[in-house]
Amino acid sequence: MDINSDLPKPEGLFERIIQFSIQNAIWVLLFVCTWIAVGVYSYQKLPIDAVPDITNTQVQINTQAKGFTALEVEQLITYPIENAMAGIPDLELTRSISRYGLSQVTIIFKDGTDIYWARQQINQRTQEAQSELPAQIAPTMSPVSTGLGEIYQWVLKADPNAKKPDGTAYTPMDLREIQDWIVRPQLQRVKGVAEVNSIGGFEKTYVVSPDLNRMQQLNISLEQLQQALAQNNKNRGAGYIEDNGQQLTVRV
Repeated sequence: MDINSDLPKPEGLFERIIQFSIQNAIWVLLFVCTWIAVGVYSYQKLPIDAVPDITNTQVQINTQAKGFTALEVEQLITYPIENAMAGIPDLELTRSISRYGLSQVTIIFKDGTDIYWARQQINQRTQEAQSELPAQIAPTMSPVSTGLGEIYQWVLKADPNAKKPDGTAYTPMDLREIQDWIVRPQLQRVKGVAEVNSIGGFEKTYVVSPDLNRMQQLNISLEQLQQALAQNNKNRGAGYIEDNGQQLTVRV
């Protein structure tokens, strides 16, 4: 007895499908068009990236501590922050890096954890740990992005014939100011952009080089010099003066 005798032959099955499609051509056509529309809609909503982002749910806490050695950063900043993060629900792993002047703590959650809920929990724990950190140390969370989210790099250049209003050529310091005050704010308003980082150029800084011998003669310490510089670089409002129907703002 042939056990396959009751099964339809492939030729007969294909013939039945063809006959059914011919007899119900309108319904088959509607069925195909529906699935084509579903495919086009799904393709438009499909997240496309050059490299699939397989990063787990994680939040980074970066803390700048200028002048702190790696050992001091580990003991005074990294350890208190890691200790404050212990016990968060759905916490899977915590790792950290302590370098000269920088502490980076990475908190990894279980897959499927809502990233915004995780950031809220970390923000609460960070505020609780603030009292244990040194003065003027403020931990900050990195934006909602991963290393695979870096999609574009550019270089800002000035035309060789371009001149500033005072007639001088543009310097790397001028280009850095244009990047920080013009280009970067506009790019941060673009939908989907989490962060814009500036690299290179020269940032405008004011360097005070004290004469230590002269300060010793005048009995002035470096701490007093630092306090004097801080007090003389504050911006305060002082009201206004009315003159011929105009108000002149006064500030110190």
